[in-house]
Amino acid sequence: MEVLYPCCCGWDVHKNSSTACVLWAEAKGAVRKQKRRFGTFTPERLSLADWLHACGVTHVALASTGVYGKPVGNMLEGQCEIVLVNAPHLQAVPGRKTDQKDSEWIADLLQPGLLRGSFVPPRGTRELGDLTRYRVSLTEEGNRMANRNQKVLEDANIKLAWVATEAWGA
Repeated sequence: MEVLYPCCCGWDVHKNSSTACVLWAEAKGAVRKQKRRFGTFTPERLSLADWLHACGVTHVALASTGVYGKPVGNMLEGQCEIVLVNAPHLQAVPGRKTDQKDSEWIADLLQPGLLRGSFVPPRGTRELGDLTRYRVSLTEEGNRMANRNQKVLEDANIKLAWVATEAWGA
């Protein structure tokens, strides 16, 4: 199979640890592999980023579910091309049940270009989305508090809603 990315990395991210496997395509179809396991704290992730940079990695395929991949993607953004892979698609393959094997399998699929990445919006769009979701949750929490206070007043037989249309407004 043709090698699309001569130096790439498969990265399996979990809550407490992550495992990376770097592949180098060498002459006559030989492939050299190196695997390492890292923790999830910032200094460990920075050492991982330094290791990837020292290896000359150009593409990283990241298998992550939920929020565990966000800090990883933010950290590597601009350093190399990130391919965010849908983890359930990779888990459908039998016999790959350890983090070491998963990261190696991801790298093996990335090198010839067999992985299709999910859409990741630009950084500004992601940040705007995070702020918008946070604003919505704050507004909803304010409404819940106003409703709770209204209920407490009603339970105490204080009918504030009869004399004021907006109990918590101006």
